[in-house]
Amino acid sequence: MPDFPPDSDLTLQPCDIFLTKGTGVVAKAIRFFTKSFGEKRTQANHVGIIVEPGTVHTAMAVEALTKVRRHPLFRYSKKRTTGVAIFRPKSLTDGERDKIVEKADSYVGRKYGWTKIATHLMDWGLKGAYVFRRLTHNDNYPICSWVVAYAYDAAGKRFGVDPGAANPDDIWDYVTTHPDEYEQIRDLVPLPERL
Repeated sequence: MPDFPPDSDLTLQPCDIFLTKGTGVVAKAIRFFTKSFGEKRTQANHVGIIVEPGTVHTAMAVEALTKVRRHPLFRYSKKRTTGVAIFRPKSLTDGERDKIVEKADSYVGRKYGWTKIATHLMDWGLKGAYVFRRLTHNDNYPICSWVVAYAYDAAGKRFGVDPGAANPDDIWDYVTTHPDEYEQIRDLVPLPERL
């Protein structure tokens, strides 16, 4: 297991990806239904992106909740049982970073794409086939993985699947199995309330 720096020494950068593991019923259901058949247990049920640098409490994040919001990552320090892992891309150019952040910010204020959750579930019933999710390819109503996958796609980067098919587990699987492209800089543990 890697030795991660303490949170007090960690500075987050634009385009860092955070993945969370909650303990509630909805979080557990998301992990169950995004797991591919025959795959080991899913670790993450939510994903977001850092768009302004800072500490684990001051860095600004963009994530899809009931709508897409831009706020400090510290909101997770109040969720004492939610783990927050952070991954950093290793080789983005400044131009690629700008495109990713600009695309992520373009989603801010949009309402959550609840119908996309239903289509993810229907595709799960088809053993993960990318069928129903293609029908809801509407950029106006994103979900969490859509925001991150399409932000990265703006710079020509993907997580091993079409951005419209990506879910938090796909992103987790990709960043954890491509150490040449992504470095894990924080373990999947709750954020401290204070540093």
